[in-house]
Amino acid sequence: MAYEVRLPDIGEGVAEGEIVRWLVQEGEAVKEDQPLVEVMTDKASVEIPSPRTGIISGLHAEEGATVPVGTLIVTIEVADDAASGSNVSHAHAAPAAAAAPSAAASAPATAAPARIEATPAVRALAKELGVSLESVKGTGPNGRITAEDVRAGGGPASATAPTMSSRGPETRVPLRGMRRKIADHMRRSLSTAAQFTFVAECDFTGLVEHRRALKPKAEAAGVKLTYLAYLFRALPGVLREFPLLNASLDDAASEVVLKGSYHLGIATNTVDGLTVPIVHDADQKGLFALAREIERLATAARDHHLKLDELQGGTFTVTSTGTRGGLLATPILHHPQVAILGVHAITQRPAVVDGSIVARDMGNLSLSLDHRVVDGQVGADFLYTLIERLQQPADWIAEGDLA
Repeated sequence: MAYEVRLPDIGEGVAEGEIVRWLVQEGEAVKEDQPLVEVMTDKASVEIPSPRTGIISGLHAEEGATVPVGTLIVTIEVADDAASGSNVSHAHAAPAAAAAPSAAASAPATAAPARIEATPAVRALAKELGVSLESVKGTGPNGRITAEDVRAGGGPASATAPTMSSRGPETRVPLRGMRRKIADHMRRSLSTAAQFTFVAECDFTGLVEHRRALKPKAEAAGVKLTYLAYLFRALPGVLREFPLLNASLDDAASEVVLKGSYHLGIATNTVDGLTVPIVHDADQKGLFALAREIERLATAARDHHLKLDELQGGTFTVTSTGTRGGLLATPILHHPQVAILGVHAITQRPAVVDGSIVARDMGNLSLSLDHRVVDGQVGADFLYTLIERLQQPADWIAEGDLA
């Protein structure tokens, strides 16, 4: 009996998925729960497991194709008694863990080769350059193959570009997987929201000193205390004062959705591009707990170990440009959210304090807003209220706020 497997409802707000890579072939024997296909959504990369044991009788979508939820993607020939009533499955999707070792199911006669660890973007690059991943030694975490490995170790094929232009050789890499989802999401955000950015300067000297005094205690507790942890500790209280910024806009219903929870996203750079894991219920966590959670989520994002629920439900997003962040940037909204905060490098520079020029730890904060929901005055009041808190951390961080 032919058992139909359709693209499942992968998560909140996900209506379609891109077929990144088939993990099985027609005629191959598969076991229940064996991964069938890797699918990329704008939330995460996931693997669709087989709901039944049987033989693959049909693959119904090409690699690189984007298909809606509910689309038939695989048929499996199963024994009649294995069908258990229904021959249609919306298989459960599990997050893909690109850094975790796994093996394909054994065929009847010979064992399948061990799975090669490489992200969809790296696989696309290898395919474009004509490089066999089996011949490349991975230098990434757990032996994962990186784009640099493909270019450096792929032999003659990797050194020769596949196309020529009037100005010389070119290399074309398909815009697929996470990179394409980021591109689509950024375009949709900019074309939908009436975005504007407000920038203000913050004197972080008091926060720098507060962190320096707390570092021994944090290290004793196994915590890497960062400035972002302070920011995440301060944000819920300020968002409570300015609820329009902890909101989303339902364009279809023409409704502003005010959120009663404080689930803060942190834009995190990975080899595939930016992803936004969520610190859920940030208002219920102390400073050290927030530091642990931010570090855990950032590591999981880079190692492809995020769970779907760790990418869902965000109400407000923070993006940090790091130590080389320059003076300012204009972050693009994480649509349908209506606000995103950019944090820039904190450096010592001259400032006027009580009529004297002194060296202070200064940094800029840039707040991008959807002007359809938030007016400039509201955004400015929000940002200056946040800055006041960040400049005086001792006034609102008590001993009981640390754990």
